[in-house]
Amino acid sequence: MAAFFETRLEFLKGVGTAKAALLAKYLDLHTFGDLIQFFPFRYEDRTKIYQIRELNPQLPYIQVQGTIRSMATVGAGEKKRLVIQLTDGTGTIELIWFRGINWVSKKLNPAGTYLVHGKPSVFGTQLSLTHPEFELADPQKSPKLYLQPVYNSSDALKSKFLDSKGIGQLQYNLLQLAFNHLQENLPQAIIEQFKLMPRALAFRNIHFPSNQITLKQASNRLKFEELFYIQLRLIKLKLARLDKLRGQIFSDTTLLNNFYHNHIPFTLTNAQKRVIKEAFTDLKSGKQMNRLLQGDVGSGKTMVAFICMLIVVSSRGQAAIMAPTEILANQHYIGLKDFTEALGLKMAILTGSSKTKARREIHEKLLSGDLQILVGTHALLEDVVQFKNLGLAIIDEQHRFGVAQRAKLWKKNEKFIPHVLVMTATPIPRTLAMTLYGDLEVSVIDELPSGRKPIKTVHRYEANRLRVFGFMREQIKLGRQIYIVYPLIEESEKMDFNNLMEGYDSISRAFPEYPLSIVHGKMKPADKDFEMQRFVKGETKIMVATTVIEVGVNVPNASVMIIENAERFGLAQLHQLRGRVGRGAEQSYCILITNYKISKESKERIQTMVRTNNGFEIADTDLKLRGPGDMMGTQQSGVLDLMIADLVTDGKILEAARDSAKSIIENDPELENRENQVIKQHIASLKKNTINWSRVS
Repeated sequence: MAAFFETRLEFLKGVGTAKAALLAKYLDLHTFGDLIQFFPFRYEDRTKIYQIRELNPQLPYIQVQGTIRSMATVGAGEKKRLVIQLTDGTGTIELIWFRGINWVSKKLNPAGTYLVHGKPSVFGTQLSLTHPEFELADPQKSPKLYLQPVYNSSDALKSKFLDSKGIGQLQYNLLQLAFNHLQENLPQAIIEQFKLMPRALAFRNIHFPSNQITLKQASNRLKFEELFYIQLRLIKLKLARLDKLRGQIFSDTTLLNNFYHNHIPFTLTNAQKRVIKEAFTDLKSGKQMNRLLQGDVGSGKTMVAFICMLIVVSSRGQAAIMAPTEILANQHYIGLKDFTEALGLKMAILTGSSKTKARREIHEKLLSGDLQILVGTHALLEDVVQFKNLGLAIIDEQHRFGVAQRAKLWKKNEKFIPHVLVMTATPIPRTLAMTLYGDLEVSVIDELPSGRKPIKTVHRYEANRLRVFGFMREQIKLGRQIYIVYPLIEESEKMDFNNLMEGYDSISRAFPEYPLSIVHGKMKPADKDFEMQRFVKGETKIMVATTVIEVGVNVPNASVMIIENAERFGLAQLHQLRGRVGRGAEQSYCILITNYKISKESKERIQTMVRTNNGFEIADTDLKLRGPGDMMGTQQSGVLDLMIADLVTDGKILEAARDSAKSIIENDPELENRENQVIKQHIASLKKNTINWSRVS
């Protein structure tokens, strides 16, 4: 069976060597298996014949049946066109062709009855169909009604008759051969539980559905199958890791109790307490922890991470926290220093700027075990950095580190792989987290510390700039500080740099009495740090910057974030930038400035920011607007090599598929039971390197 779907496309009726080469080049289709899983991206509804009097330009593609009343060539040169008046007794519509006039004229019989398909529009005052499809109809017989599949194609393919219709014909030829080879790959119990269409019928109906109901059933079946196998693979990976990777047992809470009763500066939120419990369960389980910690900017992830470190250090382990930038690493170090000193713990920081003497001392103390906590950047990954007993590796803003970099940290302990806690302030929609991080446990801090006031977000147009300046002046008089952020997009870096400098000049002129800081990507790291530090100390009142401050310095006194050209930022980035303010007890503000002319999508992003501070709601909207491929750079992960399922709209199917996969693996991890043999056989038929286990093979 697997061999059938691996047959090269040139052996399919209607293809041949030349067309096979084009299909491979433009659509990456090489085998029968590739083609049968090349699904239509939409369907034209040919299940209804409209009366001409019902038509209006708002309707999508429609079909009508009628006779030709008149036929004439109108105009000359480029404006020459063939115009046909078609009538069905309820009204008349014009059919217009600008190209292929001679061919169409020869094809049409003025005495015939035609079934015509196209998109209604208004040409002059007359309702018309431009370049419609047509076929001769028998007025004595009811025409065949169906949904017409529409496939992606290209100009090069169309020139060789491989337009959507041509590809549809190939699918038809293939399905005649393939139908009996499409064997079931889901247990009968699951098919019955979710009332799923049989697999072979699903493939036939996804390509050639007779109506919307069969299309929906076919689509649900194939989406379920795809998501089921992706989840099955992730759950098996997770279990294999837990089975194979023992973790050191860390259960001593002496330091934690001391810190909690004597030194903690504020009350933990219920969400923080819940996440600490989840992590503690992992740390004392004897299995390696691999946990993703999600929480909005300012939700207290670092405190959770520190408490986890205390459990490890109490039990004679060492902990490391790795951040993507020196600014962030320094912030973690400064934020934790008072606590470690109060508890008598030794902590150090290691970054690219660390001097040779300090490095040597750190390396020695790590090896001897005298140094219990190390904070740093990529410098932690260097081979020379060796620990006596690294028990916990914490990675901040994980999407900034590659898999290979993270794996390097895990190799820093020869006896036990360290427990891993990955932190992100980029909220990931639930469906995306289940698919991308299905092999990690996910913890969520979904509440902000008490006393934090939600940031007020407003949208202002360029014309309101003087009002915005007035508001800035009021805030500075109250002792607050202000960020002004400009976009920086690589294609137009020069233009953006000019915008930033012009912005800096206009702010300097508007606020001559206040010193400013400026930070952008072209500055040397030392200069950047110097400017940042001036702002942190309150020496400057306004920070003009590009997005380099997106993940970075914590300035509780900064209470206003102004984002210029806000329409040019993605939702996740706008949310991250807004999170730079609102760190203190004062009311904070975010002002989004845009041009008057902005796209519908930009408007929706801005409105979402004004409406909500909830990171997960924002992430869901972002997923709807951008699709999963753009978020988090997930296309490179391979996991999202989805053929038919859609993480935006198929959340319910995903949850059902995941629950089914989980239940099967928990009850029959090796898939030995008779009812699960279909799953085992399907996986065995796949190539070893296939990431998406739902592939036809």
